[in-house]
Amino acid sequence: MLDKDIEKYVLAHSQAPPDYLRELERETRLKVLMPQMISGSLQGNVLAVLVRMMRPRQILEIGTFTGYATLWMAQAMPEGSTITTIDINEELEDMVRNYIARSGLASRVDYIVGEALEVIPTLDISLDMVFIDADKINYKAYYEMVLPMLNTGGFIIADNVLWGGKVVEPKKLKNNGEAIKEFNDHVHNDERVENVLFPIRDGLMIARKL
Repeated sequence: MLDKDIEKYVLAHSQAPPDYLRELERETRLKVLMPQMISGSLQGNVLAVLVRMMRPRQILEIGTFTGYATLWMAQAMPEGSTITTIDINEELEDMVRNYIARSGLASRVDYIVGEALEVIPTLDISLDMVFIDADKINYKAYYEMVLPMLNTGGFIIADNVLWGGKVVEPKKLKNNGEAIKEFNDHVHNDERVENVLFPIRDGLMIARKL
Protein backbone atom coordinates (compact mmCIF):
# COMPACT_ATOMS: atom_id res chain seq x y z
CA MET A 1 0.00 0.00 0.00
CA LEU A 2 3.10 2.21 -0.10
CA ASP A 3 3.81 4.74 -2.82
CA LYS A 4 5.92 2.86 -5.40
CA ASP A 5 8.91 5.19 -5.12
CA ILE A 6 8.82 5.02 -1.32
CA GLU A 7 8.60 1.23 -1.52
CA LYS A 8 11.68 1.10 -3.78
CA TYR A 9 13.57 3.33 -1.34
CA VAL A 10 12.52 1.19 1.63
CA LEU A 11 13.62 -2.01 -0.10
CA ALA A 12 16.91 -0.43 -1.16
CA HIS A 13 17.63 0.41 2.48
CA SER A 14 16.61 -2.96 3.94
CA GLN A 15 18.54 -6.20 4.28
CA ALA A 16 18.64 -8.05 0.96
CA PRO A 17 17.29 -11.62 0.94
CA PRO A 18 19.77 -14.48 0.49
CA ASP A 19 20.13 -15.95 -3.00
CA TYR A 20 17.86 -18.94 -2.35
CA LEU A 21 15.03 -16.61 -1.35
CA ARG A 22 15.56 -14.47 -4.45
CA GLU A 23 15.32 -17.63 -6.54
CA LEU A 24 12.25 -18.84 -4.66
CA GLU A 25 10.47 -15.53 -5.21
CA ARG A 26 11.38 -15.58 -8.92
CA GLU A 27 10.15 -19.16 -9.36
CA THR A 28 6.95 -18.41 -7.44
CA ARG A 29 6.15 -15.46 -9.69
CA LEU A 30 6.93 -17.45 -12.84
CA LYS A 31 5.27 -20.77 -12.09
CA VAL A 32 2.67 -20.53 -9.32
CA LEU A 33 -0.94 -19.38 -9.53
CA MET A 34 -1.71 -16.23 -7.50
CA PRO A 35 1.98 -15.37 -6.93
CA GLN A 36 0.93 -12.16 -5.18
CA MET A 37 0.28 -14.33 -2.13
CA ILE A 38 4.05 -14.46 -1.50
CA SER A 39 5.09 -12.32 1.47
CA GLY A 40 7.74 -10.36 -0.39
CA SER A 41 11.10 -9.02 0.74
CA LEU A 42 9.88 -6.19 2.99
CA GLN A 43 7.48 -8.36 4.96
CA GLY A 44 10.02 -11.18 5.07
CA ASN A 45 12.52 -8.76 6.57
CA VAL A 46 9.99 -7.58 9.15
CA LEU A 47 9.19 -11.16 10.17
CA ALA A 48 12.89 -11.97 10.46
CA VAL A 49 13.54 -8.92 12.65
CA LEU A 50 10.59 -9.82 14.88
CA VAL A 51 11.91 -13.38 15.22
CA ARG A 52 15.36 -12.10 16.16
CA MET A 53 13.82 -9.84 18.83
CA MET A 54 11.40 -12.47 20.18
CA ARG A 55 13.88 -15.38 19.99
CA PRO A 56 11.11 -18.02 19.81
CA ARG A 57 11.98 -21.67 20.38
CA GLN A 58 8.85 -22.90 18.59
CA ILE A 59 6.97 -21.14 15.79
CA LEU A 60 3.78 -22.34 14.12
CA GLU A 61 3.05 -21.02 10.63
CA ILE A 62 -0.44 -21.58 9.25
CA GLY A 63 -0.19 -21.23 5.49
CA THR A 64 3.17 -22.11 3.92
CA PHE A 65 2.40 -21.29 0.27
CA THR A 66 5.86 -21.70 -1.38
CA GLY A 67 7.81 -21.35 1.87
CA TYR A 68 9.13 -17.83 1.39
CA ALA A 69 8.05 -16.41 4.77
CA THR A 70 8.89 -19.76 6.36
CA LEU A 71 12.53 -19.49 5.36
CA TRP A 72 12.83 -15.80 6.27
CA MET A 73 11.75 -16.75 9.80
CA ALA A 74 13.75 -19.98 9.96
CA GLN A 75 17.07 -18.29 9.13
CA ALA A 76 16.45 -15.77 11.92
CA MET A 77 15.61 -18.34 14.61
CA PRO A 78 18.01 -19.31 17.40
CA GLU A 79 19.91 -22.58 17.10
CA GLY A 80 17.82 -25.51 18.28
CA SER A 81 14.52 -23.82 17.39
CA THR A 82 11.80 -25.23 15.14
CA ILE A 83 9.18 -23.76 12.84
CA THR A 84 6.23 -26.05 12.14
CA THR A 85 4.49 -24.93 8.96
CA ILE A 86 1.20 -26.28 7.61
CA ASP A 87 -0.33 -25.96 4.15
CA ILE A 88 -3.10 -27.80 2.35
CA ASN A 89 -1.68 -27.46 -1.18
CA GLU A 90 -0.09 -30.78 -2.16
CA GLU A 91 0.91 -29.45 -5.59
CA LEU A 92 3.49 -27.11 -4.05
CA GLU A 93 5.08 -29.74 -1.79
CA ASP A 94 8.02 -30.63 -4.07
CA MET A 95 8.88 -26.98 -4.62
CA VAL A 96 8.70 -26.17 -0.91
CA ARG A 97 10.80 -29.17 0.13
CA ASN A 98 13.37 -28.35 -2.56
CA TYR A 99 13.91 -24.83 -1.24
CA ILE A 100 13.94 -25.95 2.39
CA ALA A 101 16.77 -28.32 1.45
CA ARG A 102 18.60 -25.66 -0.58
CA SER A 103 18.41 -23.20 2.29
CA GLY A 104 20.36 -25.49 4.63
CA LEU A 105 17.65 -24.95 7.24
CA ALA A 106 15.89 -28.32 7.04
CA SER A 107 16.74 -29.14 10.66
CA ARG A 108 14.68 -26.14 11.77
CA VAL A 109 11.62 -26.70 9.56
CA ASP A 110 8.83 -29.23 10.14
CA TYR A 111 6.67 -28.99 7.00
CA ILE A 112 3.25 -30.63 7.14
CA VAL A 113 0.86 -30.95 4.20
CA GLY A 114 -2.71 -31.08 5.44
CA GLU A 115 -5.77 -29.19 6.64
CA ALA A 116 -4.62 -26.88 9.44
CA LEU A 117 -7.86 -27.17 11.42
CA GLU A 118 -7.28 -30.93 11.56
CA VAL A 119 -3.50 -30.86 12.04
CA ILE A 120 -3.24 -28.27 14.82
CA PRO A 121 -5.13 -30.33 17.46
CA THR A 122 -2.66 -33.18 16.88
CA LEU A 123 0.40 -31.04 17.66
CA ASP A 124 1.91 -31.58 21.10
CA ILE A 125 3.94 -28.36 21.24
CA SER A 126 4.10 -25.16 23.27
CA LEU A 127 4.31 -22.12 21.03
CA ASP A 128 6.24 -18.88 21.34
CA MET A 129 5.05 -17.39 18.06
CA VAL A 130 2.34 -18.05 15.48
CA PHE A 131 2.14 -16.63 11.95
CA ILE A 132 -1.29 -16.88 10.33
CA ASP A 133 -1.42 -16.43 6.56
CA ALA A 134 -3.96 -18.95 5.29
CA ASP A 135 -7.66 -18.95 4.34
CA LYS A 136 -9.17 -15.78 5.75
CA ILE A 137 -12.54 -17.32 6.62
CA ASN A 138 -10.85 -19.37 9.35
CA TYR A 139 -8.59 -16.69 10.86
CA LYS A 140 -10.71 -16.44 14.01
CA ALA A 141 -10.86 -20.24 14.33
CA TYR A 142 -7.08 -20.53 13.96
CA TYR A 143 -6.57 -17.77 16.54
CA GLU A 144 -8.81 -19.45 19.11
CA MET A 145 -7.22 -22.84 18.42
CA VAL A 146 -3.62 -21.70 18.92
CA LEU A 147 -4.06 -19.21 21.76
CA PRO A 148 -4.21 -21.93 24.46
CA MET A 149 -1.02 -23.45 22.97
CA LEU A 150 0.80 -20.12 23.12
CA ASN A 151 3.10 -19.44 26.05
CA THR A 152 2.48 -16.33 28.13
CA GLY A 153 4.29 -13.47 26.43
CA GLY A 154 4.11 -15.26 23.07
CA PHE A 155 2.96 -13.58 19.87
CA ILE A 156 0.38 -14.22 17.19
CA ILE A 157 0.98 -12.41 13.89
CA ALA A 158 -1.72 -12.38 11.20
CA ASP A 159 -1.24 -11.21 7.62
CA ASN A 160 -3.59 -9.37 5.21
CA VAL A 161 -5.57 -7.69 7.97
CA LEU A 162 -6.10 -4.48 5.97
CA TRP A 163 -7.53 -6.44 3.03
CA GLY A 164 -6.37 -3.98 0.42
CA GLY A 165 -7.74 -1.08 2.47
CA LYS A 166 -11.31 -2.37 2.26
CA VAL A 167 -11.60 -2.84 6.03
CA VAL A 168 -12.55 0.85 6.25
CA GLU A 169 -15.11 0.52 3.44
CA PRO A 170 -17.70 -1.94 4.80
CA LYS A 171 -19.86 -1.82 1.65
CA LYS A 172 -16.97 -3.34 -0.32
CA LEU A 173 -16.42 -6.22 2.07
CA LYS A 174 -17.54 -9.72 1.11
CA ASN A 175 -16.83 -13.15 2.58
CA ASN A 176 -13.05 -13.06 3.19
CA GLY A 177 -13.06 -9.33 3.82
CA GLU A 178 -15.88 -9.60 6.32
CA ALA A 179 -14.02 -12.44 8.05
CA ILE A 180 -10.88 -10.28 8.28
CA LYS A 181 -12.79 -7.36 9.78
CA GLU A 182 -14.45 -9.68 12.30
CA PHE A 183 -11.05 -11.15 13.17
CA ASN A 184 -9.52 -7.69 13.69
CA ASP A 185 -12.37 -6.65 15.98
CA HIS A 186 -12.15 -9.94 17.88
CA VAL A 187 -8.42 -9.58 18.57
CA HIS A 188 -8.68 -5.92 19.47
CA ASN A 189 -11.44 -6.64 22.02
CA ASP A 190 -9.77 -9.75 23.46
CA GLU A 191 -8.66 -9.07 27.03
CA ARG A 192 -6.28 -12.05 26.87
CA VAL A 193 -3.90 -10.14 24.60
CA GLU A 194 -2.46 -6.72 23.84
CA ASN A 195 -2.29 -5.85 20.17
CA VAL A 196 -1.05 -3.48 17.49
CA LEU A 197 -1.90 -3.38 13.79
CA PHE A 198 1.08 -2.53 11.57
CA PRO A 199 0.28 -0.99 8.14
CA ILE A 200 3.05 -3.04 6.50
CA ARG A 201 2.25 -4.44 3.05
CA ASP A 202 -1.40 -5.58 3.46
CA GLY A 203 -1.36 -5.21 7.24
CA LEU A 204 0.06 -7.29 10.10
CA MET A 205 -1.93 -7.76 13.29
CA ILE A 206 0.39 -8.52 16.19
CA ALA A 207 -1.10 -9.81 19.44
CA ARG A 208 0.89 -10.62 22.58
CA LYS A 209 -0.60 -13.08 25.06
CA LEU A 210 -0.89 -11.65 28.56
